[in-house]
Amino acid sequence: MGRGSTSRPGAFGVLLPAALAAGLTVTVAGCGAAGSGEARGIPSTAPGPASPPPRVTSDVDLCVSIVGHWSREALDGRGYGDYQSMGMSGGQYEILREVVDAARAARRQGTGHVDGLIDRQSREGCEAWYRGGGPGEEPWR
Repeated sequence: MGRGSTSRPGAFGVLLPAALAAGLTVTVAGCGAAGSGEARGIPSTAPGPASPPPRVTSDVDLCVSIVGHWSREALDGRGYGDYQSMGMSGGQYEILREVVDAARAARRQGTGHVDGLIDRQSREGCEAWYRGGGPGEEPWR
């Protein structure tokens, strides 16, 4: 032993075995993961991070959202092609046209409640449309 050494192992003597053990643990864990079911396309059964439950949107709420969005776009001159390119059915587009006409009239009269009018009329139109059966099997309904 060198000068100033004692009979007990130094930091290197204690840390080396611990580091080797940790390295072997990581290597073994790594090898197990490579051969796991996930590597073969089988989902893991181990619990992962909790994800929020999917948000369920009713047909009426989706209609209101689409009609409201595109009504505002059309009112501001940023319309986007025909109803299909906007992701709408023909029935939703009819509601949109009525909402935009009413919003344009309200804007011309100087009312500051155009957004509220769009929201209210979109909701009323979509609720009435779905109460009457909503879209049929054809995309234009």
